[in-house]
Amino acid sequence: MTTILYILLAILLFGVLILAHEWGHFITAKKLGVQVNEFAIGMGPVLWKRQRGETQYSIRAFPVGGFCAMEGEDEDNDNPRGFHSVSWWRRVIILVAGSFMNFVVGFLMVAVLLCTYSGFTTLELTGFYDNGGLQEQGLQVGDTLYALDGHRLYLTNDLSLLTARTGDGYYDLTIVRDGKQMVLKDFHLFQDTYEYEGRQTYGYGILLGYEGKTVGSVLKNAWYNCLEFVRMVRMGLEDLISGAVGLKDMSGPVGIVDVIADTGNSSPTVTIGLLNILYLAAFIAVNLAVMNLLPLPALDGGRVVCLLLTTVVEKVTRRHINPKYEGYLHAAGMVLLLVLMVYVSFQDVFRIIGG
Repeated sequence: MTTILYILLAILLFGVLILAHEWGHFITAKKLGVQVNEFAIGMGPVLWKRQRGETQYSIRAFPVGGFCAMEGEDEDNDNPRGFHSVSWWRRVIILVAGSFMNFVVGFLMVAVLLCTYSGFTTLELTGFYDNGGLQEQGLQVGDTLYALDGHRLYLTNDLSLLTARTGDGYYDLTIVRDGKQMVLKDFHLFQDTYEYEGRQTYGYGILLGYEGKTVGSVLKNAWYNCLEFVRMVRMGLEDLISGAVGLKDMSGPVGIVDVIADTGNSSPTVTIGLLNILYLAAFIAVNLAVMNLLPLPALDGGRVVCLLLTTVVEKVTRRHINPKYEGYLHAAGMVLLLVLMVYVSFQDVFRIIGG
């Protein structure tokens, strides 16, 4: 019974993320003078619809997406409130607003989660384990860890995330000391069993600071968590491009729902399960924000790139480019995305059935 509740919660979360994304497009289009013909949650056959003013609001059968249909979006249109009738910068704002709203939702989810914490570990060094030997490499109490091989450190778990991607254990460690940055070249940093006050602890041989929960610390750590999510998405894309991971490692809506249900079921209590799901949902929200801005046809990022290129070409050549050609490109991209989604979804189903 609990599994069913977690699955329903996962579907609800998907709906919230889709609603936030499309509402971003919708509200900016309305505010910037573009006519919205339909605002839909879901894809496929219409289950419910209602006309209010110029806009039809609908809920469709398959909860795997949604859309905000704007007047003249993929065609020439004489309507002064058509999408291509407004200035290019207004169209850019409308296109990126969906991803912006997903990022905001992810940020708010993390902030709500962090409100349950009593405080947060910082990257300021307050001490060393007895047998760490890191002082000999130049670290001092009071230093703040800032970057590792040029990658900014936002949270304490960034150390394990970044060191796991390189195997030699030697890094250029950037620290902040007395308000100034300095780099410790070829710093040997690795996890091991260390001793502190007669106890053995596994870690990096350093003791880190602590700050209590305040409005400022919650917002700061929520922001850092979201930046960390963005970096994780970037690393995932780099691994996909390099071949370190393949399509078989990807998950679609079915796989994500399964992961959310597993996350809830594997938690010691329902409350902790809900908090863990909230954290996962925040990561998915930021993931969607980043992925939708990729410069690929049918995605918002692809539309922004086409818009900017078209604007430049029209300014230079003084010739109008019919938006229908861009529409063909995005339609082809949408077909490819749907094929990929179906493939990944079948893969998820087979993975779940196979255990």
